[in-house]
Amino acid sequence: MTGARASVEGTTTVASRRISTPASTIGPWLPDGSLGTELAEGLARVETALTEAVGSEHAFIREAAGHLMSAGGKRFRPMLALLAAQLGDPHAVGVTESAVVCELTHLATLYHDDVMDEAVVRRGAPSANSRWSNSIAILTGDLLFARASDLLADLGPEAVRIQARTFERLVTGQIRETVGAEPGADPVAHYLGVLADKTGSLVATSARFGASFAGVDQALVAALTAFGEEVGVAFQISDDLLDIVSQDGASGKSPGTDLREGIATLPVLFALADDDPADARLRQLVAAPVTDDDEHAEALALLRSSVSLQRATDVLAQYADRARARLGAVPPGEVRDALAALCDFVVTRTS
Repeated sequence: MTGARASVEGTTTVASRRISTPASTIGPWLPDGSLGTELAEGLARVETALTEAVGSEHAFIREAAGHLMSAGGKRFRPMLALLAAQLGDPHAVGVTESAVVCELTHLATLYHDDVMDEAVVRRGAPSANSRWSNSIAILTGDLLFARASDLLADLGPEAVRIQARTFERLVTGQIRETVGAEPGADPVAHYLGVLADKTGSLVATSARFGASFAGVDQALVAALTAFGEEVGVAFQISDDLLDIVSQDGASGKSPGTDLREGIATLPVLFALADDDPADARLRQLVAAPVTDDDEHAEALALLRSSVSLQRATDVLAQYADRARARLGAVPPGEVRDALAALCDFVVTRTS
């Protein structure tokens, strides 16, 4: 690692060249130098392909399908695919296409998630369901899944099979989250299992696709896939923590949105399981959606100073450490350094 690269209004300066990419794709964990140049150029190719993939001859469909893509996003999944591909031939057929498939799949799930969560904002913009309707949001998500499948068809039956199994895990995780933990089950274990399915599985597939299509050795592909799942869960935990600790909506939504919607993320689950009398007020507040403004502010303040938040932060660090341990199979060099920096980033972004 040689430092962070700056981003301004969607333009990245790399090695005295200006490459158009979404500003939010540029994270402080990304390297400078030749590797940084390769990744920025790869992201530019992905962005071009994404724009083509959400296109349509029908103006309304084009607008709806491109709504969340144009709102930005971290492009975390395609970035990981491109980075994993650097361990082989990053320009091999299938690398860019599979990265686009993973991002399209992710975008499609966001349309569906916003309907289920009745969200009104996504990435700082009105969600598709609030801007148009639930039906339009659902159908647009379906359209993006179809576009991803169309791209996959050219990548071979094994890629289709991997994506199908990933999609099964995404849906399984959503169903498990919707239904909730079974009676007597550990809510924390249930939550972490849901994150592994809903988030970790697609991040794992992103790393797997990038490495596989780049011709990386299968043992290393397996290690990178496992890394992707661990760091994917860590990234989602950190997103959930940002919803609590962020003072300015850095998570892409207003602080405490999960509290208002009654979504029990890891710190809340720890708080609800705690029997310390000193935390009785916090348990009372977070036991249901916190819609009153004064109670919402109180709940956020109590959570930010709670032992429950620290316990959740410790779990985040454990997942980051587990991901980092997978990197022992990765040859020393810039790629392993960048992946290790990602493990650090998912922890430090919440502090």
